[in-house]
Amino acid sequence: MSKSIKILLAEDEPSLGQIVKESLETRNFEVFHAIDGEQAYEFYQDKNPTVLVLDVMMPKKDGFTLAKEIRQENKHIPIIFLTAKSQTKDVVEGFEHGGNDYLKKPFSMEELIVRIHALLNRVELKTDVENISIGNYTFNHTKQTLSINEDSALLTHKEAELLLHLTQKKNEILDRTFILKKLWGHDDFFNARSMDVFISKLRKKLKKDENVQIINVRGYGYKLIC
Repeated sequence: MSKSIKILLAEDEPSLGQIVKESLETRNFEVFHAIDGEQAYEFYQDKNPTVLVLDVMMPKKDGFTLAKEIRQENKHIPIIFLTAKSQTKDVVEGFEHGGNDYLKKPFSMEELIVRIHALLNRVELKTDVENISIGNYTFNHTKQTLSINEDSALLTHKEAELLLHLTQKKNEILDRTFILKKLWGHDDFFNARSMDVFISKLRKKLKKDENVQIINVRGYGYKLIC
């Protein structure tokens, strides 16, 4: 890992923040530790980080708000949320605000580092893909838009990545375990529930073309039919 990999760590708990910072630095990451959301945004603008690791509950500006603001400027920078919250709705909210991954406290440093590496590898995932046809829809992964006729819907980062994988396996089965590990990090029940929510959201956004469906292939995964 090169020293050019810069981590913006936003964590208001001083002892935890210092431990995480020092642990990442021993792996040759360059780490900028912010103690609140406003300082984190300043670091984001000044330091040009490669990955964001954001605590959800922070003073001045919480992690969800910070991520939403950054996503308006940068749709592709990897974002990992750190939080003690663990309900499905909290995870979904994190992804809707632009998060790529969600790590529950307490966590191991090894798990955080594995997830950082996984996100860095995924950054290369077709960020230059332009218009993709899905029936009468046009999907633009880069802009995160889904358009039909004169209507255009803006997708969340997680919705766009999930739909991209579905389009790559159009009319074929997208393996459930594969996509859970690829986009959620683990194929456990908790993450599977979260993915089901996003599948439902995509189905609603694709309902204007009756020839387009996302079907559940029980025991295997999902299939985008068009």
